Parts: sequence; structure tokens; C-alpha cells
Amino acid sequence: MTLLLDTQAFFLMTLDAPELSSCARAAIADPTATCLVSIASLWELAIKDGVGKLRLYAPLDQMLREVGLAFGLRRLSIEDAHLTAYRNFPLHHRDPFDRMIIAQALSENLTVVGNDEAFDAYGVRRIW
Repeated sequence: MTLLLDTQAFFLMTLDAPELSSCARAAIADPTATCLVSIASLWELAIKDGVGKLRLYAPLDQMLREVGLAFGLRRLSIEDAHLTAYRNFPLHHRDPFDRMIIAQALSENLTVVGNDEAFDAYGVRRIW
């Protein structure tokens, strides 16, 4: 199974936070799973870190270098198909970063790891 961590799930994972559900934690730890993090999530974290809305486990440049090494995640780029899907979605969810994650998940047939029930309106497979 290929998983796409939403921004919150990725952030909680980097902190080893107890708020990350046991189901999500098990899915991410499954050695047969491929785990991805969207460039949209990294962009969102950079913005929130820059304005002081959250505190990363390490300076942003270090965290970005360690995404693959420390956590075994691959980055998912934003492609034309994702932009087209994003553009054509109804506005069930207004957060632009979440909408991009939804577009990527549907375009690439990925399962999202995240607790936002608003994703369900788009028919996304979701684990939490």
C-alpha cells in the first residue's frame, strides 16, 4: 500500500507525538508500505514555521534534509494531473494544502494518513 501523509500526520510523526493514532502509526511503520509526503505539506510547514504558528523538531533546513533519511519518506511532487484535479474539485474543503493532498491522493490512487474527515467528501481512502 502507498500512503500519503497529510501535513498534520507528518508533523506528529516527526515529533513522535502521542496524538498520532495507533492505527496511523502502525500503517506508517508497516515495512510493506511506501510512505510519501507531499511538497504541499512541506510548503505548509515552512509557512507555519516562518510565522511562528508551530515549532518543528529541528530547524527547517535540517528537517527537510532528514525527511527521507530519518523517516523513510519519499517526497511527492506537484504534477500537472494534480493541478487539474485540484482545479476541478468542488469546495468541500477550503484549505488549499489539504485540497492538493486530496488531488494527489486521488490522481495517484494513494491512501491518505490523516484525521480530517472533510477528506471523505472527496472519496479519498483515509486511515486514522
